[in-house]
Amino acid sequence: MIPILLWWLANIKFDNNAMGSIADDRNVVFVSAVSVWEISIKQAIGKLQIPDGFEAALVKSGFEKLDITFDHAMTAGKLPPFHRDPFDRMLIAQAIIEDLTLLTADGRLREYKVKLLQI
Repeated sequence: MIPILLWWLANIKFDNNAMGSIADDRNVVFVSAVSVWEISIKQAIGKLQIPDGFEAALVKSGFEKLDITFDHAMTAGKLPPFHRDPFDRMLIAQAIIEDLTLLTADGRLREYKVKLLQI
């Protein structure tokens, strides 16, 4: 699955409600270090092509960086095994701890007690 972050940076249209929420200046949009980590791993193993200037576009986007903390890691490890992808589990943990809404195209995340904006 292509991370939604890449869709946004490439101006690929998706759900209008989700796009509006990201573009709304009243909302602070965070990008987790785990998303950048997943993108870079997938690129390194040939599963994903990222556009030239990805890092510059990310910085220019105005999104806030969300680092991974020990609390995030402990929470991710304690989550029920509804979803096995470690990147998604970390995003879920971060959304829970930081009280954030997670933007996702993955319907399986609904099984967790986390605020979702489904696209």
